[in-house]
Amino acid sequence: METQPNGKTALITGASSGIGRELTRLFAKDGYKLVLIGRDEESLQQQTYNLKNQYGTQATIIRKDLADPKAPEEIYAETSRQGLTIDVLVNDAGFGHYGLFATETDLQTELDVVQVNAVALMHLTKLYLKDMVARNEGKILMLGSEVSVVPNPMMAVYGATKAFIKSFSEAIRNELKDTNVTVTVLMPGATNTDFFNKAGAAHVKGADPQKTANPSDVAKEGYEALMQGKDHVVAGWANKARVALGHVLPDPLLAAQTRKDMTPKEEAEQAQKKSIGLALVVGAAVLGGLWLLSQNKSAVRSVEAYGKGLPKKARFKAKMAGRSAQDALASVGDSVKGAYHHAKATVEEAVV
Repeated sequence: METQPNGKTALITGASSGIGRELTRLFAKDGYKLVLIGRDEESLQQQTYNLKNQYGTQATIIRKDLADPKAPEEIYAETSRQGLTIDVLVNDAGFGHYGLFATETDLQTELDVVQVNAVALMHLTKLYLKDMVARNEGKILMLGSEVSVVPNPMMAVYGATKAFIKSFSEAIRNELKDTNVTVTVLMPGATNTDFFNKAGAAHVKGADPQKTANPSDVAKEGYEALMQGKDHVVAGWANKARVALGHVLPDPLLAAQTRKDMTPKEEAEQAQKKSIGLALVVGAAVLGGLWLLSQNKSAVRSVEAYGKGLPKKARFKAKMAGRSAQDALASVGDSVKGAYHHAKATVEEAVV
């Protein structure tokens, strides 16, 4: 099924896999010519062949590693040499690096994360945005993340680059408000791509394939938001809730919750079992305390009732005994409350 060309061209970085590859199909289906940027030329060649057969799409391949600071200028020079007008820029390329920043991660890899995710994205945007403003027409799609608004322990540098993308995009969108150029940020959560494998995080709880989003669904939401000129879109209902909470909850709490998702699966399962066991202990302690509390209340009422039928002197002694019983009751209540709060804190510490 060939698609009628629409005369426009989309340049897509990170086009050889994941969300980027799904986006190429959506653009091809709508008749766009494509410029595909990636490191894996063989994969891009196969993709170009498939798009040509299915949609009749014309695609230009530019093999570049965006970790190279010269890559953006070289990409721009090549599209200019070929006389290509880039109507849509899709900054999809990006990767992460898993581990404790202070002691486990590699500095050069993290510098490459910043270069690819943030610097190259900004550089390409600078080059092509000038042309779009001159024509007063164009669209840009940035690949952000739900961690654009939430701290990301165990991938601290990756999370910081995604926060940069969100802030940068919102700022230049405001600067472009009097033009016909739009900037849209796609903010997915964990997605079933090769991201976690490449980041060295395939073993973490958040990488569970059964709990990650389908890249084609994520790409579709991003594509539709781009075409509508929206400022951003959060892919997936569960992620929408998390991003909403990211704007209201304190950062330490958000970081702790994200850290759970970045915990190895076995460790997360053990922590969950421990928290369930402690919760049962808390429940048993509280129920036992409440039973004891009820028995003490009955004792106080019995002492008070008994004292009413005694002579004056005896009533005084009974009253004093009642007060002693009430003091004991208050002590039991305080003990129950103390046990509850201590156990609750222990459970929360185990979970976090």
